[in-house]
Amino acid sequence: MKIVRSHNSVPIRLTEERWQHIVRRHPEMATSQESILETISQPAQIQEGDYGTLMAIRFYAKTPLTSKYLIAVYREVQPDDGFVLTAY
Repeated sequence: MKIVRSHNSVPIRLTEERWQHIVRRHPEMATSQESILETISQPAQIQEGDYGTLMAIRFYAKTPLTSKYLIAVYREVQPDDGFVLTAY
């Protein structure tokens, strides 16, 4: 399990189960775990999603496919706990 702090300083967990979910649904993300964590901790933009989720957005000029925006969706459950839902 990896943990980074969000822009609100909330610890956000990326569990092995969520990582496997991301890679299954988006195989092109298999080498992007550090980029996902960086996007959460240093986003260019944050948008509110559905049901209390937050979407961290950051542009990457080089990815396995092409240049693109990475979006990491997560939830801040409490001031001292949060978790990643998905990323694409």
